[in-house]
Amino acid sequence: MNDSDNHYTSKIILAKWKDRFFAWIIDFVIISLISTAIVFVSFLSLSYNFENFITDNGMYVPTSAIFFLYWIILEYKTGQTIGKKMFNLKITNSQGEKPSLVGVILSSFGKSFILPLDMILGLIITNEKRQRIFNKLGDTVIIKIKESENDSKIKFVKD
Repeated sequence: MNDSDNHYTSKIILAKWKDRFFAWIIDFVIISLISTAIVFVSFLSLSYNFENFITDNGMYVPTSAIFFLYWIILEYKTGQTIGKKMFNLKITNSQGEKPSLVGVILSSFGKSFILPLDMILGLIITNEKRQRIFNKLGDTVIIKIKESENDSKIKFVKD
């Protein structure tokens, strides 16, 4: 076996912006419903004027914080949120491996608190990896995975 037999090229399929957007929409709807229910129930128990809270943009920070935790927990533990799972997407580091916790936190921060700015700057200053600014900072990419990659690594064989 010569040295060239040991070298191979890995192929990572970058997720399309469209698939990432639709996955984000699914996550957005799920978390928005949950956060609205949590905030609504919390304010009922506190006897606070809920209408003033909504009209004063008071839901932005609590909802963004819930989004932030949702993305950190799911993306760090599994690489996928519910929306990503539905579109066969996964967050990885730039080498296609599990991202670091810091990388996931940075990526999650950008899409939780300043997504429009993060997205616009990412499109303007884009690179070949389709990264938002906070994906670049966290060394993360969103990839398309084959359905077989979602399956267990265990192969069952009949005797």
